[in-house]
Amino acid sequence: MTMRGRIAARLIMAAAFLTLSACAKAPLATVPAPERAAIAANLTRDINVLASDEFGGREPGTDGETRTVAYLIEQLQSAGLTSGTNDPGSAWRAPVDLVNTTPSGSDITFEIGGENIAVGSDQGAAFTTARRLLIGRGQMIFVGFEADSIDPESIEGKVVVMLGEPGASAARRTQLFGANPSAIITVVEDEAAIEQVGRGYRRENVILASEEQKRLSGFVTHDAMRAANGEAHWNALVEEAGTDNFSPGPLEATVSMEAMSNRREFTSSNIIGLLPGAVPGSGAVFLLAHWDHLGTCGDQGDLICNGAVDNASGVAVMLELTRRLVASGPHDRDIYVLATSAEESGLLGAKAFAAEPPVALESVIAAFNFDTSAIAPSGSVVGFVGEGRTPLDRVILEVMEASGRELGDREFAESFVRRQDGWALLERGVPAVFLSTAFSSQITLGPYLARDYHRPSDEIGAIELGGAIDDLLLHQALVERIANTALYTPPAQ
Repeated sequence: MTMRGRIAARLIMAAAFLTLSACAKAPLATVPAPERAAIAANLTRDINVLASDEFGGREPGTDGETRTVAYLIEQLQSAGLTSGTNDPGSAWRAPVDLVNTTPSGSDITFEIGGENIAVGSDQGAAFTTARRLLIGRGQMIFVGFEADSIDPESIEGKVVVMLGEPGASAARRTQLFGANPSAIITVVEDEAAIEQVGRGYRRENVILASEEQKRLSGFVTHDAMRAANGEAHWNALVEEAGTDNFSPGPLEATVSMEAMSNRREFTSSNIIGLLPGAVPGSGAVFLLAHWDHLGTCGDQGDLICNGAVDNASGVAVMLELTRRLVASGPHDRDIYVLATSAEESGLLGAKAFAAEPPVALESVIAAFNFDTSAIAPSGSVVGFVGEGRTPLDRVILEVMEASGRELGDREFAESFVRRQDGWALLERGVPAVFLSTAFSSQITLGPYLARDYHRPSDEIGAIELGGAIDDLLLHQALVERIANTALYTPPAQ
């Protein structure tokens, strides 16, 4: 290279360096390395305990719950919190009444003209959460694809027969059950569809006792309906149901249907701790994370679903954040720490909390959820689940900017808004958000979902604490600001 060429190359390199320097992000706000190491050690300790085989996968209603609850109470007490249940008779533990059901058998028989037509198990099945529900010789009303137009009085106490429709059947069943029929039969295409329905309904099901509706749901094939009603007549009804002239009406055949299930009623617990604020009546900030997991989920070898990432890591981050908030206090506003049960069964613990909270939900200034935390490396962008849904956006984005944090894939983060405990609070008007490096993009979260999510491989060896520590420090800055009445005033309602 000539002298002129070497000079030109150096000028280009210098220009590139200056350009990169101008575009470089502000350094991520953090703490000294020894302090980060101490945080990592505490997180590792808590995850090791909660995700140990001794805790058996932390399934509600098992010895794993007993061990988990005891550990959480011990840690919150050691941190300096008091019980936040506001119930002297149930310190720390807020009851979550649950029902566990598994279908155990069913029978469906049509009768027409004095002839009984039994439906084989490959052609039909019936389900209920009750121990046993049955109807005898029930009058059937065929409604086709209708729901909105149905007169409730016309189907009350009768057996509704509806045509299955992918993506819409469940919503129509719910709407039709609102008119109090004795049962609903959904007609599906064939034996394969019955098998698919069975796989969904025959799984163990956990529901809130307060939300249980003991209903009788049957599923039969078109062939079964042709056998009961005559092939030509049934085919004509189905064809008519797809026209504008269709009108619901009774079927000549009657049906006897029975369903049974194995059923267990038990009480689980949400754990609620309180760091009292220095300014009474100034509102509250909530930290929440679900403590439960699946118990066992493998079919051979290691059967325990330890749930190190989901959600021992989220609980660990919440516990360590609590310790740091105690150390940096006192804070003006109350800070509640909520460890919820039965999230894996449909946010049930969070729903139970929202239905009977220890404080008025209107007093909650902000709620921050922690879930599946230990995935992303340090320096990762942040997934903002719930962005645009609460008055917290401005303060969150300000603290993020001051901390050198950036948002990740907004659309990806928003896709999880209904799949995390914060949703149960959002539905009740509580400003609840979920900020996590793990949920910043498909690239970050995807490998975990494909490899370890709800599998025995979700163990301590798979965790990555860098992003979890970043998330913890971001939340500490947020909570310290929001819990300070001089630094944050919630918008007027």
